[in-house]
Amino acid sequence: MKKVTVDLGDRSYDIVIGCGILSGIGERLKPMRFSPKIAVVSNPTIYALYGPQVMSSLKEAGFSCFAVIIPDGEEYKDYNWTYHILTELLKQGLDRNSCVIALGGGVIGDITGFAASTYMRGIHFVQVPTTLLAQVDSSVGGKTGVNHSLGKNMVGTFYQPRLVWIDVNTLSTLRKRDFVGGMAEVIKYGIIHDAEFFEYLEKKMANILDLDGGALVHIIRRSCEIKAEIVSQDERETGQRAILNFGHNIGHAVETETRYQQYTHGEAVGLGMCLESRIAEASGTLKPDDRRRIDDLIAAYGLPVSLSQGMDAARLLSHMKLDKKTVAGVMTFILPKRIGEVVIKKGVKGDDVIKALR
Repeated sequence: MKKVTVDLGDRSYDIVIGCGILSGIGERLKPMRFSPKIAVVSNPTIYALYGPQVMSSLKEAGFSCFAVIIPDGEEYKDYNWTYHILTELLKQGLDRNSCVIALGGGVIGDITGFAASTYMRGIHFVQVPTTLLAQVDSSVGGKTGVNHSLGKNMVGTFYQPRLVWIDVNTLSTLRKRDFVGGMAEVIKYGIIHDAEFFEYLEKKMANILDLDGGALVHIIRRSCEIKAEIVSQDERETGQRAILNFGHNIGHAVETETRYQQYTHGEAVGLGMCLESRIAEASGTLKPDDRRRIDDLIAAYGLPVSLSQGMDAARLLSHMKLDKKTVAGVMTFILPKRIGEVVIKKGVKGDDVIKALR
């Protein structure tokens, strides 16, 4: 097993990464002295695959546990299903020292963390991410939230988990499309922070796509190390943590415009990184050769690099202006300076965005 620590003082926690470690979750939680009853939030697909193993591990460790199942899909990450989770926690009598486990992908992790942060003003929660995207991104860093009809993740909190427990074997049951979507966030870490890691992703693509265990542990560990370092320095995104938003301005706008139906989150982020790199190239921030390498790697992993026909650039821009990253009408973008380094650019003009989109 590999371990990465998110250093936040007395709220620090470990990210544990390994192959075949899912059955060890109960023993790992035992010393943490939670209340005896634990809730496991999941969706029907993931719970059928991994719920029995997790429940058995918890029971063997002396916990009483129950499942809360919500539908599978981004469209269900909303306040209505948060209320359902809270209702089930209340019915089961969870107290302030209770723990809730998020077993699933990013939707499950985000909504479970949000529910845990509001139940009795905050109870413990643990992330057990089962998708690549959740393992390298959404399970780490403490961002929780749900969507609003006017924008993605517009209602949420900063609330850190007590533990992130990653079993890379869960990726074997992931749809190829979802695995590839997760690679968008992995590629992002190379672009924003680590040129050598970007090069590794270029050279080891075959191993990664073949789900080689060693390659998977490496890319997940390195992604988590980068995110942990950034979050430890800037937990609430008042400065440097904003670089993690590379690709997300346009990506979130695409998701909102298509009502989360046309693209997965990873596909939208991959597309956003390509288009935002074009903004950087047009402004003279990024050299054409680096922009092409970014496009080439994203395309090589099977992610989209251009908008589908008929998507309205002006409507996408209107969604970006409503995004959390826009303050007092001023849009802030994360733009690559070179592979391995980005800049936070405030005041990007709408016309420049429209040109890149078209």
